[in-house]
Amino acid sequence: MPLEIEEPTSYIEALDSPHHKEWMNAKRDELDSMARNEVWKLVDLPPRRNAFENKWFFMVQRRADGSLEKFKARLVAKGYTQVEGVDYEEIFSPVVRLAYVRLLLVLVVHLDL
Repeated sequence: MPLEIEEPTSYIEALDSPHHKEWMNAKRDELDSMARNEVWKLVDLPPRRNAFENKWFFMVQRRADGSLEKFKARLVAKGYTQVEGVDYEEIFSPVVRLAYVRLLLVLVVHLDL
């Protein structure tokens, strides 16, 4: 039977957990990874803009046999706290429209190489 480890639902619970050292190491690994990959940079907040909050999620990753693989921590932004027109003006979606893909395929088919 695999060892049951309760996953904390908040940062405070992680600190109070019997596995607090493992959770803090996972948190440090996440922050190091973010710094290495240049996920964010520290800047001054523009006037009349609100910084959005964040939340830590803690998970236990297990192997297929149920044994402990590692403690995992993720820092996520609470983007839902932003207000349109105050915190942002427009939304960008990094997805290609299907119509553009079709157009590209039609152009390729009609090229006479």
